[in-house]
Amino acid sequence: MIKFWNLALSAALAASMAVSPVQAGDDTPPAGTGETEDPFEDINRVTSGFNSAVRGALLDPLVDGYQAVTPEFLQEAISNAASNLSEPATAVSSLLQGDTENAGKATSRFFINTTLGFGGTQDPASEMGIEQRREDLGQVAGAHGGDAGPHIVLPLLGPSNSRDLMGDVLTSLISPLPLAAKIATTGVAYSDNQDEINAATQGALDSYVVEREAYEQHRRYLINNGEAPLPEIPSLDEN
Repeated sequence: MIKFWNLALSAALAASMAVSPVQAGDDTPPAGTGETEDPFEDINRVTSGFNSAVRGALLDPLVDGYQAVTPEFLQEAISNAASNLSEPATAVSSLLQGDTENAGKATSRFFINTTLGFGGTQDPASEMGIEQRREDLGQVAGAHGGDAGPHIVLPLLGPSNSRDLMGDVLTSLISPLPLAAKIATTGVAYSDNQDEINAATQGALDSYVVEREAYEQHRRYLINNGEAPLPEIPSLDEN
Protein backbone atom coordinates (compact mmCIF):
# COMPACT_ATOMS: atom_id res chain seq x y z
CA MET A 1 0.00 0.00 0.00
CA ILE A 2 1.46 3.36 -1.03
CA LYS A 3 1.65 5.89 1.81
CA PHE A 4 -0.18 8.89 0.39
CA TRP A 5 -2.03 9.95 3.56
CA ASN A 6 -0.25 13.29 4.00
CA LEU A 7 0.11 13.71 0.27
CA ALA A 8 -3.62 13.17 -0.10
CA LEU A 9 -4.37 15.92 2.40
CA SER A 10 -2.06 18.43 0.74
CA ALA A 11 -2.08 17.58 -2.97
CA ALA A 12 -4.72 20.13 -3.86
CA LEU A 13 -2.81 22.78 -1.92
CA ALA A 14 0.42 21.94 -3.70
CA ALA A 15 -1.31 22.23 -7.06
CA SER A 16 -3.06 25.54 -6.42
CA MET A 17 -0.82 27.80 -4.29
CA ALA A 18 0.94 30.69 -6.00
CA VAL A 19 4.60 30.52 -5.02
CA SER A 20 8.00 32.04 -5.71
CA PRO A 21 10.55 30.36 -8.00
CA VAL A 22 13.33 28.15 -6.68
CA GLN A 23 16.01 26.05 -8.29
CA ALA A 24 14.71 22.47 -8.35
CA GLY A 25 17.15 19.84 -7.18
CA ASP A 26 19.02 22.05 -4.70
CA ASP A 27 19.42 19.62 -1.78
CA THR A 28 21.23 22.05 0.55
CA PRO A 29 18.68 24.53 1.91
CA PRO A 30 19.90 27.72 3.59
CA ALA A 31 19.87 27.53 7.38
CA GLY A 32 16.63 28.61 9.00
CA THR A 33 14.54 28.61 5.83
CA GLY A 34 12.60 25.45 6.65
CA GLU A 35 13.31 24.10 3.17
CA THR A 36 13.56 20.37 2.61
CA GLU A 37 16.83 18.56 3.17
CA ASP A 38 17.21 16.07 0.33
CA PRO A 39 20.72 14.56 0.12
CA PHE A 40 19.28 11.31 -1.27
CA GLU A 41 17.45 12.99 -4.14
CA ASP A 42 18.86 10.76 -6.88
CA ILE A 43 17.74 7.49 -5.28
CA ASN A 44 14.54 9.14 -4.03
CA ARG A 45 13.63 10.06 -7.59
CA VAL A 46 14.15 6.48 -8.75
CA THR A 47 12.00 5.15 -5.89
CA SER A 48 9.34 7.79 -6.50
CA GLY A 49 9.18 6.81 -10.17
CA PHE A 50 8.78 3.17 -9.20
CA ASN A 51 5.99 4.04 -6.77
CA SER A 52 4.26 6.13 -9.43
CA ALA A 53 4.37 3.21 -11.87
CA VAL A 54 2.92 0.86 -9.25
CA ARG A 55 0.22 3.40 -8.43
CA GLY A 56 -0.80 3.72 -12.08
CA ALA A 57 -0.63 0.02 -12.90
CA LEU A 58 -2.03 -1.47 -9.71
CA LEU A 59 -3.39 0.92 -7.11
CA ASP A 60 -5.50 3.18 -9.34
CA PRO A 61 -7.36 0.25 -10.98
CA LEU A 62 -7.97 -1.28 -7.53
CA VAL A 63 -9.33 2.02 -6.20
CA ASP A 64 -11.53 2.47 -9.27
CA GLY A 65 -12.95 -1.02 -8.80
CA TYR A 66 -13.49 -0.47 -5.08
CA GLN A 67 -15.36 2.77 -5.70
CA ALA A 68 -17.44 1.19 -8.46
CA VAL A 69 -18.68 -1.79 -6.43
CA THR A 70 -18.82 -0.34 -2.91
CA PRO A 71 -21.87 1.77 -1.94
CA GLU A 72 -21.06 5.23 -0.58
CA PHE A 73 -22.49 4.44 2.85
CA LEU A 74 -20.19 1.44 3.13
CA GLN A 75 -17.17 3.48 1.97
CA GLU A 76 -17.98 6.01 4.70
CA ALA A 77 -18.29 3.25 7.30
CA ILE A 78 -14.90 1.83 6.30
CA SER A 79 -13.36 5.31 6.44
CA ASN A 80 -14.81 5.91 9.91
CA ALA A 81 -13.60 2.56 11.21
CA ALA A 82 -10.08 3.12 9.91
CA SER A 83 -10.02 6.60 11.41
CA ASN A 84 -11.22 5.31 14.77
CA LEU A 85 -8.25 2.93 15.00
CA SER A 86 -5.90 5.93 15.01
CA GLU A 87 -7.36 7.46 18.18
CA PRO A 88 -5.28 5.50 20.77
CA ALA A 89 -2.03 6.55 19.06
CA THR A 90 -3.30 10.12 18.95
CA ALA A 91 -4.09 10.04 22.69
CA VAL A 92 -0.59 8.80 23.61
CA SER A 93 1.16 11.17 21.20
CA SER A 94 -0.83 14.11 22.53
CA LEU A 95 0.09 13.24 26.13
CA LEU A 96 3.77 13.12 25.16
CA GLN A 97 3.39 16.69 23.94
CA GLY A 98 1.63 17.78 27.13
CA ASP A 99 -1.61 18.28 25.20
CA THR A 100 -4.04 16.76 27.68
CA GLU A 101 -7.01 18.38 25.97
CA ASN A 102 -6.47 16.58 22.67
CA ALA A 103 -5.53 13.37 24.49
CA GLY A 104 -8.88 13.51 26.29
CA LYS A 105 -10.72 14.17 23.05
CA ALA A 106 -9.03 11.24 21.30
CA THR A 107 -9.84 8.93 24.21
CA SER A 108 -13.45 10.09 24.29
CA ARG A 109 -13.78 9.73 20.52
CA PHE A 110 -12.44 6.18 20.62
CA PHE A 111 -14.82 4.97 23.32
CA ILE A 112 -17.85 6.84 21.96
CA ASN A 113 -17.36 5.75 18.36
CA THR A 114 -16.44 2.20 19.30
CA THR A 115 -19.60 1.78 21.40
CA LEU A 116 -22.29 4.14 20.12
CA GLY A 117 -20.72 4.16 16.66
CA PHE A 118 -21.02 0.40 16.12
CA GLY A 119 -17.33 -0.46 16.26
CA GLY A 120 -16.24 2.87 14.82
CA THR A 121 -18.20 2.56 11.58
CA GLN A 122 -20.10 5.73 12.52
CA ASP A 123 -18.85 8.98 14.02
CA PRO A 124 -21.27 10.15 16.72
CA ALA A 125 -18.38 11.87 18.54
CA SER A 126 -18.13 14.48 15.79
CA GLU A 127 -21.87 15.01 15.99
CA MET A 128 -21.35 15.73 19.70
CA GLY A 129 -18.77 18.38 18.82
CA ILE A 130 -15.68 16.31 19.70
CA GLU A 131 -13.54 16.96 16.65
CA GLN A 132 -10.60 14.81 15.62
CA ARG A 133 -7.00 16.02 15.41
CA ARG A 134 -4.58 13.19 14.69
CA GLU A 135 -1.14 13.06 16.29
CA ASP A 136 1.74 10.59 15.95
CA LEU A 137 5.27 10.09 17.26
CA GLY A 138 6.78 11.98 14.33
CA GLN A 139 4.73 15.00 15.35
CA VAL A 140 5.83 14.50 18.96
CA ALA A 141 9.48 14.70 17.92
CA GLY A 142 8.80 17.74 15.76
CA ALA A 143 6.90 19.51 18.52
CA HIS A 144 9.90 19.01 20.83
CA GLY A 145 12.25 20.54 18.29
CA GLY A 146 13.35 17.45 16.42
CA ASP A 147 14.51 18.23 12.89
CA ALA A 148 12.80 16.44 10.02
CA GLY A 149 16.14 15.24 8.72
CA PRO A 150 16.68 13.99 5.18
CA HIS A 151 13.66 13.41 2.98
CA ILE A 152 13.21 9.71 2.24
CA VAL A 153 11.04 7.98 -0.34
CA LEU A 154 10.30 4.40 0.66
CA PRO A 155 9.46 1.70 -1.89
CA LEU A 156 5.66 1.27 -1.99
CA LEU A 157 5.27 3.28 1.25
CA GLY A 158 6.05 6.63 -0.37
CA PRO A 159 7.28 9.97 1.05
CA SER A 160 8.71 10.22 4.56
CA ASN A 161 11.73 11.65 6.35
CA SER A 162 14.13 10.33 8.97
CA ARG A 163 12.11 11.76 11.89
CA ASP A 164 8.77 10.37 10.73
CA LEU A 165 10.28 7.04 9.74
CA MET A 166 11.78 6.61 13.20
CA GLY A 167 8.40 7.49 14.71
CA ASP A 168 6.68 4.84 12.61
CA VAL A 169 9.29 2.23 13.54
CA LEU A 170 8.93 2.97 17.26
CA THR A 171 5.15 2.87 16.99
CA SER A 172 5.19 -0.51 15.26
CA LEU A 173 7.54 -1.91 17.92
CA ILE A 174 5.19 -0.81 20.70
CA SER A 175 2.04 -2.12 19.03
CA PRO A 176 1.02 -3.19 15.51
CA LEU A 177 -2.43 -1.59 15.93
CA PRO A 178 -1.41 2.02 15.17
CA LEU A 179 0.55 0.83 12.12
CA ALA A 180 -2.48 -1.11 10.90
CA ALA A 181 -4.60 1.99 11.46
CA LYS A 182 -2.17 4.10 9.46
CA ILE A 183 -2.18 1.65 6.56
CA ALA A 184 -5.98 1.54 6.63
CA THR A 185 -6.39 5.32 6.75
CA THR A 186 -3.79 5.70 3.99
CA GLY A 187 -5.78 3.49 1.64
CA VAL A 188 -9.05 5.21 2.45
CA ALA A 189 -7.50 8.67 2.10
CA TYR A 190 -6.04 7.82 -1.29
CA SER A 191 -9.40 6.51 -2.43
CA ASP A 192 -11.08 9.74 -1.27
CA ASN A 193 -8.47 12.02 -2.88
CA GLN A 194 -7.36 10.05 -5.92
CA ASP A 195 -8.36 12.69 -8.49
CA GLU A 196 -6.71 15.57 -6.60
CA ILE A 197 -3.45 13.65 -6.18
CA ASN A 198 -3.26 12.72 -9.83
CA ALA A 199 -4.13 16.26 -10.94
CA ALA A 200 -1.42 17.76 -8.72
CA THR A 201 1.34 15.50 -9.98
CA GLN A 202 0.43 14.88 -13.63
CA GLY A 203 0.36 18.58 -14.48
CA ALA A 204 3.67 19.38 -12.79
CA LEU A 205 6.96 19.96 -14.56
CA ASP A 206 8.61 18.00 -11.73
CA SER A 207 6.15 15.72 -9.94
CA TYR A 208 8.86 14.56 -7.52
CA VAL A 209 9.31 18.06 -6.11
CA VAL A 210 5.53 18.52 -5.82
CA GLU A 211 5.19 15.29 -3.83
CA ARG A 212 8.23 16.04 -1.68
CA GLU A 213 7.16 19.56 -0.75
CA ALA A 214 3.51 18.57 -0.27
CA TYR A 215 4.57 15.92 2.23
CA GLU A 216 7.17 17.94 4.13
CA GLN A 217 5.14 21.13 4.35
CA HIS A 218 1.99 19.36 5.41
CA ARG A 219 3.95 17.63 8.17
CA ARG A 220 5.21 21.00 9.39
CA TYR A 221 1.62 22.25 9.30
CA LEU A 222 0.46 19.29 11.42
CA ILE A 223 3.25 19.76 13.96
CA ASN A 224 2.04 23.34 14.45
CA ASN A 225 -1.57 22.09 14.78
CA GLY A 226 -2.59 24.29 11.87
CA GLU A 227 -1.81 27.47 13.79
CA ALA A 228 1.18 28.56 11.69
CA PRO A 229 0.92 29.40 7.99
CA LEU A 230 2.36 26.89 5.56
CA PRO A 231 5.70 27.87 4.03
CA GLU A 232 5.60 28.52 0.32
CA ILE A 233 5.90 25.54 -1.98
CA PRO A 234 8.64 26.13 -4.58
CA SER A 235 7.37 26.97 -8.04
CA LEU A 236 8.25 24.54 -10.80
CA ASP A 237 7.89 27.22 -13.48
CA GLU A 238 10.97 27.73 -15.57
CA ASN A 239 12.65 31.15 -15.34
